[in-house]
Amino acid sequence: MEFRAAEIAQAVQGRLVGPDTLVTSVSIDSRSIEPNALFVPIVADRDGHDWIDGAVANGATVWFTSDDNYVPMPGAAGSAIVVGDTTDALADLARHARGRLKAVVIGITGSVGKTSVKDLAAAAIGGNRITAASDKSFNNELGVPLTICNAPADTEVLIVEMGARGLGHIAHLCEIARPTIGIVTWVGAVHTSEFGDVATVATAKAELVRSLPSDGVAILNADCAEVAAMADCAPCRVVTYGELVQADLQATGLVLDDRLRGRFTLHMGDAVFGVELGVSGAHQVSNALAALAAASVVEVPMERAAGALGDAAISPWRMEIGVTGDGATIINDSYNANAISTSAALRSLAALNATRRIAVLGTMAELGDRHQADHQAIADLCSSLEIELVAFGESAYGVEVLGDLNAVVAHLGPLHAGIAVLIKGSRVAGLERLAATLLA
Repeated sequence: MEFRAAEIAQAVQGRLVGPDTLVTSVSIDSRSIEPNALFVPIVADRDGHDWIDGAVANGATVWFTSDDNYVPMPGAAGSAIVVGDTTDALADLARHARGRLKAVVIGITGSVGKTSVKDLAAAAIGGNRITAASDKSFNNELGVPLTICNAPADTEVLIVEMGARGLGHIAHLCEIARPTIGIVTWVGAVHTSEFGDVATVATAKAELVRSLPSDGVAILNADCAEVAAMADCAPCRVVTYGELVQADLQATGLVLDDRLRGRFTLHMGDAVFGVELGVSGAHQVSNALAALAAASVVEVPMERAAGALGDAAISPWRMEIGVTGDGATIINDSYNANAISTSAALRSLAALNATRRIAVLGTMAELGDRHQADHQAIADLCSSLEIELVAFGESAYGVEVLGDLNAVVAHLGPLHAGIAVLIKGSRVAGLERLAATLLA
């Protein structure tokens, strides 16, 4: 989407200093600036104003500033827009951009699966409608406005991932994005250090459903009781999906291939479709159902939507399956971890045809009072599935702790055909480095 600097200044109630320059993108990262970009310096642990010069050197022509020391001198290159708070100004610009878009906006939230559903929905819809979606896991008070501001003007469907670390966060994002379709994937004990309990998590996620307009659609996972209950607070039509209970879109007959890619039968009313996924993990079936439900709501022919999922890819470090030079299987699911996603990954590992199965698990962060119990439950699941557990930097699993990656590599020993290794942990563990080492 393109803006004029004066238009931006008016939208954010700021003061333009410099020429009325054309803006074709918005960024908060001075390193990835494109020509004619607006740079938004975020003031947090570090002051983003310190990177304005770098942003301008990389192509930014306009920047926000809440500090008059960062306005250009007369005749200097570039334009500043002086605002009270740069983060608030970004949100105001996103509200303005949302008003210019004629797109259907799909909001996605849930304790797990948000990014995968976003990626799969973009694939299912993108072949039939002009579609834009959140980059990576841009799902917070910065990522959602950036997604909206950077959506092409001709976007027909905009898919926005929405995360939360407290009550009111999703309501705030919905006020900016104004979704017309909302997807809730799952509710579970994630970020309980912030939320406290699962009931509060459910209340937070339901803010998306409550925000929908009367002519909107809530897409709910019928397999999760907390999500299914949100139908009671939906001000609009509800579409359900699931595998375990009867739903508007239901999967049956799941079969996994040797790379854990699912093949299943989709039932939608009286219609039946065969679906083959290009992504790995049995839990991706639920995510695919959510994506297909969204495609059906925006009137993409189901044959085309289902066919697109065979070639769909998801964001990095989520059930990426690689093979070492000696034939061992490495599952890199290191992007993040909680008890729900780790259980799903372990069950996928157990489904692989292997003579030895190993899980290298880092910490599952932000669990609060559940930390010890959830880690022990995962250790117990490993035992029941006959999976060797290797703990990286986390003592709560109750097994020997290895503190560095070289120690893990030495502990694993030679890896060859018949051995499968799952690598998973929260972002703080940085276990993607182990996957890269083993595959190298």
